[in-house]
Amino acid sequence: MRFRAAMNKLDPDFNSMSIATLWTLREEIESILCAKMEAEKLKLERRLAKLDRKFLINGRRRLRYPKVLPQFRNPDPPHETWSGRGKQPHWMRKLISNGKSKEDFRT
Repeated sequence: MRFRAAMNKLDPDFNSMSIATLWTLREEIESILCAKMEAEKLKLERRLAKLDRKFLINGRRRLRYPKVLPQFRNPDPPHETWSGRGKQPHWMRKLISNGKSKEDFRT
């Protein structure tokens, strides 16, 4: 609809144009469209790359979770800690199997 309104302002009579002229016009329109589409594609790729950098860590996508402080500490080598999330560490399983409670190691 908008195309017809724009074309009426220019008022070209396509029916009276030769095939060669129409073909040339088509090629010009196609080249303009290709250039505009390429520019739009480049703009979107830059935007996507910017978003990728924001969420990319070590080459893998992952969500950023807040840092969780350790809740449990091994008494023997105190540098061994556990946040309470995920799989229980070996030292915690070993101490629990020896009769200790998980709460005994809470920091």
